[in-house]
Amino acid sequence: MQTIIDINHFISRYVTKREVSLLRTDLEKELDALRDKLTGKKVLVIGGAGTIGSYYIKALLKYRIKSLVVVDINENGLTELVRDLRSSSVYKIPDEFLTYPMNFGDRVFGKMFRSLAPFDIVANFAAHKHVRSEKDIFSVEAMIENNVLKAQELLELLLQYPPEHFFCVSTDKAANPVNIMGASKKLMEELIMTYSGKLKITTARFANVAFSNGSLPLGFIERLNKRQPWACPRDIRRFFVSPEESGELCLLASVLGESGDIIFPKLNEQRDMISFETIARDLLSYLGLKADECNSEEEARQKAMLLNDSSKSWPVYFFNSDTSGEKSYEEFYTEGEIIDETRFSNLGVIKNSKKREIQEMKEIIERLRALFDSGSVTKETVVEILREWLPGFEHMEKGKGLDSKM
Repeated sequence: MQTIIDINHFISRYVTKREVSLLRTDLEKELDALRDKLTGKKVLVIGGAGTIGSYYIKALLKYRIKSLVVVDINENGLTELVRDLRSSSVYKIPDEFLTYPMNFGDRVFGKMFRSLAPFDIVANFAAHKHVRSEKDIFSVEAMIENNVLKAQELLELLLQYPPEHFFCVSTDKAANPVNIMGASKKLMEELIMTYSGKLKITTARFANVAFSNGSLPLGFIERLNKRQPWACPRDIRRFFVSPEESGELCLLASVLGESGDIIFPKLNEQRDMISFETIARDLLSYLGLKADECNSEEEARQKAMLLNDSSKSWPVYFFNSDTSGEKSYEEFYTEGEIIDETRFSNLGVIKNSKKREIQEMKEIIERLRALFDSGSVTKETVVEILREWLPGFEHMEKGKGLDSKM
């Protein structure tokens, strides 16, 4: 059973409930400024083969930039990105368009960067983004290595060849974090703010990107195509933006944001927050199916074995969330953060975020490196250290991770 679905139509009708982009007004209002700041520019995009990075590139290529270099560890993703862009007539692809399948923390990245620098805009989308990535000390170390330690190395490299603007994506989970991923992103925010006096830097706290790579809604489509059952939490509600909106948000932030700004979408809890259960039921209805509710994963798997092309229902195990680090709601800013809601029509801006001294931040980084090099560190030790540095971090540990779920 291969399911064909117009995902963009479903997102706009049932998930975001917006017929036009949330950012259309801001893009139209800032059109001249965007053209002025992007025309003839050299741009480096790190992590450009993922959902947000690729849609950032698509938003970017509506303007006449001079050069585009894209780096990602996903070689197949880069290949598809190139095919996608060159198969469309709407993008202004520059003559100098290069893609490199490499890790931005590797030595060869530094060689490439120094060879092609300086860049006018550097945008970094490479990150561990899943709450499920906190399992044990090895997964935690990999997450902090990518989200914090490599980010610091990149910032030091940028100081040698300063761009006009550096953008690095964050997450809503950095606001009052309850999981290590959110805490690592909060620490990343503090890291880049430390450098915002030397480089022009902005970041963005995101809503969930609907049907993005690795997301639960996209997983629903994958399960359909493989005739596999669904598992869906009943009690988790999230804000969503479309993939297109995610790229547009980052474009505005990376070009028009002021140094030290943290930008977020203006979304209303009553109007815009939606549960995964609602998305699951709406998607099944959209496909002419209904949920066959199951009492366990095993029951759902057994019922999936009976599926055929004429099936009118789909086995779904709805459950209450019981895994570590899962907030039941979302927030973009915390008490005490200064919010500017006048700069953009549909984006808010967090101003004057806390800035540590560079030396203090370097000492934190070195302490983390030494901790991981010691060979005796545990996940619990990392949590305690993050609590020490991030007073708002309240880790929600339940002894169970999402890898234990379908």
